[in-house]
Amino acid sequence: MTVREAIAWSRARLCENSSLREYAALDAELLLRHALHMDKASLLASPQRILTNEEEAHFAAMIAERLRSTPIQYITGEQEFYGLHFRVTPDVLIPRPETELLVESVLSRLSPGCRIADVGTGSGAIAVALASKLPSAQIVAMDISAAALALARENAEANGVAGRIRFVESDLLDAVADEKFDAIVSNPPYIVNSEIASLHPQVREHEPHTALFAGESGFEIYERLIPQAARSLKPGGLLAMELGAGQHNRLGEMLRDWNAVEFLADLQGITRVVLARNSR
Repeated sequence: MTVREAIAWSRARLCENSSLREYAALDAELLLRHALHMDKASLLASPQRILTNEEEAHFAAMIAERLRSTPIQYITGEQEFYGLHFRVTPDVLIPRPETELLVESVLSRLSPGCRIADVGTGSGAIAVALASKLPSAQIVAMDISAAALALARENAEANGVAGRIRFVESDLLDAVADEKFDAIVSNPPYIVNSEIASLHPQVREHEPHTALFAGESGFEIYERLIPQAARSLKPGGLLAMELGAGQHNRLGEMLRDWNAVEFLADLQGITRVVLARNSR
């Protein structure tokens, strides 16, 4: 099988799954590049290159995984976030481009030497991105999942910032309740349990539900985290959280006793980040 034939074959196979049809060509090329360890330019310049038996078998296995709606990132084991490379597994939520807005908003509002808590760190994307831009910051990355923390630590090491991040297994801020921070940042679960059936199969069937679903209202984690943050932040400290579409009004009410509450929209115009200053 040549490169050209492999792309044509895999694209046709992926089109058999209606939920994958829209990006079949892109996925086919990306997976073949990964299987052959080639960049885009090299792949396009080599349409007649013949795959070895091992390469064909590896590529076919990857396409079979994708046909089961396994996310590309879990198949390749990697995802880029904020210009950095992260390893991802089904133990963690795949970092989304929208979350880069959360990182940007925090970076623009903090000073050198600050103490930051990243609640629900998952792959470590937020903590590692912040550490890469704030070399004198002290960061604590927390997650209730030991597997997620292990992966976050691995990503911090790979990106050269492990020495400046402390990893703590914790249910929200419980394990650091006696510490004070200049900023608390979080991309918490906020999807309503009843919406599970409406999600794309690659999200619904493969990403960790504990990182996606908050409960019956979608605000269960915010209801716990906001009071904890008020106790753990220094006076005037920053709370920065990601939120889902349509959740800003309720969150505004929940933050009515905070100062300088601000909502930011992502590139799609969806209100995606809330910022607030501790009034205590």
